[in-house]
Amino acid sequence: MSADSYLRVQDLSVSYGAIRAVDGVSFDVPQGTAVALLGANGAGKSSLMAALLGLVKHRGTVTLDGRDLTGMRPERRAKAGLSSVPEGRQVFSRLSVRENLLMGAGLGSRSAEARLDDVLQRFPSIAGRLNESASLLSGGEQQMVAVGRALITEPKVLLMDEPSLGLAPLLIEEIFRVIAELRDAGTTILLVEQNAGLALDVADFAYVLRTGRLVVGGTAAEVAARTDIEDAYLGGVE
Repeated sequence: MSADSYLRVQDLSVSYGAIRAVDGVSFDVPQGTAVALLGANGAGKSSLMAALLGLVKHRGTVTLDGRDLTGMRPERRAKAGLSSVPEGRQVFSRLSVRENLLMGAGLGSRSAEARLDDVLQRFPSIAGRLNESASLLSGGEQQMVAVGRALITEPKVLLMDEPSLGLAPLLIEEIFRVIAELRDAGTTILLVEQNAGLALDVADFAYVLRTGRLVVGGTAAEVAARTDIEDAYLGGVE
């Protein structure tokens, strides 16, 4: 492992029967950086994230902070420091906002209440709604709960899958403001996002997937400056 590699993915592949959704992907996420994983629908982004979390069978290796996670079940990967903000938020509608937020409370090193206070300072709009059902929140507020739930685990790497999906423009702006703040505070982030412009604005590095393979990679500035990035993002690069 290189000195600056924190999360390392090597030759990762995911297959569903005869369909190869992720095909030999390798990349590094340096500690304290935000890395964007871009690509069109069907590029393999969500399958790759599911593999990192141990939710689907895969080949290849996943290493975090020098620890090989390959073969670990999802709960052990979570304890090792991977935490996810899933696509579609997936809050538990029958539970209160507080109960949703504290679901990962057993994984952090500080008291649950101290970590909850940190989350509420970051998302003041949900601070006064802790005892309400999560089903009563707007989509943007539910996304804040999903991010807060992941942060309460004090993750080594925060995996975010399509955080802008289904949100109004103002709420998207708020979520990406928080992502930038987390990056600036030293949180290591792997961000899957269809909105390439937003993702590149907050990322330090970026990779583009097409049909399960990496076709572009580099610093976010380098990827943003490429004249063929739109074609690559839409699947036009060979």
